[in-house]
Amino acid sequence: MADIEEHTAAPLIDFPCDFPIKVMGETQDAFAETIIALIQTIVPAFNAAHIEMRASSGGKYISLTCTVHVVSQAQLDDIYRLLSAHPLVKFAL
Repeated sequence: MADIEEHTAAPLIDFPCDFPIKVMGETQDAFAETIIALIQTIVPAFNAAHIEMRASSGGKYISLTCTVHVVSQAQLDDIYRLLSAHPLVKFAL
């Protein structure tokens, strides 16, 4: 029988790293503060200085690019799950 060589895929992301997460939702006064608080439950050091904010051309939607320092794929997955489950969030990419 021939030996079967096992290949493990190289990780797509090298941890720890600063990872940009785009979060979109309808424009509301508390949107950015809510997103910051959600991310801080997993990454307590995250703050508003790590956010870039853009409004849609019509002003109905807002997009935040949150650059989060993550240490593992599991931590990143937890952030995405938390954001995606929140009612104010339309998309998290």
